[in-house]
Amino acid sequence: MSEKKKYYRKAIVTGGAGFIGSHMVDLLIKKNFKVIVIDNLSNGNLPNIKSHLKNKNFFIKKKNINEINTKDNLFRNTDYIFHFAGIGDIVPSIEKPLDYMKTNVQGTIKILELARFNKVKKFVYAASSSCYGAVKGKVSEKTKTDVQHPYALSKYLGELAVFHWHKVYNLPVNSIRIFNAYGPRVRTSGAYGAVIGVFFKQKLSGKPLTIVGDGKQTRDFVHVSDVVKGFYLAATTKLSGSTFNLGAGKPTNINTLANIVGGKKVFIPNRPGEPRHLYAENKLIKSKLNWKPKIEFKDGITKMLEDIDKWKNAPLWTKKNIKAATKNWFKYLK
Repeated sequence: MSEKKKYYRKAIVTGGAGFIGSHMVDLLIKKNFKVIVIDNLSNGNLPNIKSHLKNKNFFIKKKNINEINTKDNLFRNTDYIFHFAGIGDIVPSIEKPLDYMKTNVQGTIKILELARFNKVKKFVYAASSSCYGAVKGKVSEKTKTDVQHPYALSKYLGELAVFHWHKVYNLPVNSIRIFNAYGPRVRTSGAYGAVIGVFFKQKLSGKPLTIVGDGKQTRDFVHVSDVVKGFYLAATTKLSGSTFNLGAGKPTNINTLANIVGGKKVFIPNRPGEPRHLYAENKLIKSKLNWKPKIEFKDGITKMLEDIDKWKNAPLWTKKNIKAATKNWFKYLK
């Protein structure tokens, strides 16, 4: 006799139509969860979850997290909340810091209150490795934080709020500091940002890849499928009140990425406030949650290149318009 599938009543994914959030939804649906997505769809990312719209165990509420009523019935009988909703990118945060504080801090607090009122079993927060600032090399969860811009500040303040609700209200929480997540559906619209989407559009357009500095700076790229597995483990573990770095733990320089993508290169100035080398000490998440990355970087990028046409509608960034877009970056983060 086959073992009957265990059924979890409900999981809520804020920002569940976004890049990482939509992959979280995919995983939860496969595990037979009833899934509710809360997303304002401001980035036109409904196609990311379109395949689930006819599933009777899937529901989407099109709303900004700050507009959710603290007595909203959607949150009743919820097992887990995965909180991805928020706004990203460095440059817009410098130009409109109040928007970031409202969404990434106050919005997080709103969802924490809903979790508290509804006695949620676990709240898992999508934190950011940007809290480590311009520190060089490997960082552990004990590394001193050093926020460099309003985006990093807003995500870190959100994390502090998560642990405050854990301390004061005994809300079960865990926080995941994500390093450089990549993979299918990585965001390509809006402000100048994620390097992989920038490179893919440049390659499609026959334009040179814009490499910051000498391209020898390293980042910790971790595939989105590995990221969401980490979040699932952080929700279902008995551990609570923990912070986990989630990165592959393998620094990869930008020239390596450019060589895999292929094409001509052009170099642009180094930017202030960015680390030269940053990668995760991930021993804690491996030992406590039994997590480990499975997708090698070269394999992940090569697979994405097979679907490069999906980036045809992404904005094209050139040396000239990058300079204009990052003007305030250089002005305020000198």
